[in-house]
Amino acid sequence: MGFQDVFKKSFLEGFSGMDITTGKIAATLFVTALLALYVFMIYRLVTRKVFYSKNFNISLAAMSLITAAIILAMQSNLVISLGMVGALSIIRFRTAIKDPMDLVFLFWSISIGIICGAGLFEVALVTSIAVTVCILVLDLLPVAKAPMILVVNSSRTDAEADVLETVAKYAGAYKVKSRNLSKDRLDLVVEVRVKDESGLVKEVAAQEGMLSASLIAHDGEVTF
Repeated sequence: MGFQDVFKKSFLEGFSGMDITTGKIAATLFVTALLALYVFMIYRLVTRKVFYSKNFNISLAAMSLITAAIILAMQSNLVISLGMVGALSIIRFRTAIKDPMDLVFLFWSISIGIICGAGLFEVALVTSIAVTVCILVLDLLPVAKAPMILVVNSSRTDAEADVLETVAKYAGAYKVKSRNLSKDRLDLVVEVRVKDESGLVKEVAAQEGMLSASLIAHDGEVTF
């Protein structure tokens, strides 16, 4: 038997049969389930979606358990671990994640499964607490108020100067977002930030030739 054969034998013997008992499996999955339930509750608490997706939240908890089971299986046998690496490398998830916060919780859930599967329960607990504190503290930080959108429709094609003069009285800063001029009509969209919203709309609507004036809230980015 040559050196290469001895090396292969010792390498395979060292990794082919790690002691994964039923008690260790049960303890790992139990702790993972507790932390997955914690992630489930935190997601339900901090989500700001109008339509809360319970199915997505359930999938977060289930993903932690599945990931922990995969890590346990990979620890039990080298051949299985190599096979799983090859199998998982060809998986493609095509569901788009629209909310960045959903992506944070998705990685958090997978991380919990990996860390617990490796037996590092303290690391998983401390990580979960740290992520929770980070999310809640940053969520409480004040942010600038998003601007409003003033939509103006006038039968006067020269009404823009009068509208912007009125807007300047109520808003310290404004920005024309859209200007549509036809033969006998002016459509104007202005981004403003005002306190007296009702007063601005009333004064603009009272101008000569004004067909309509609307002030709309939106959740876009702050530009000024």
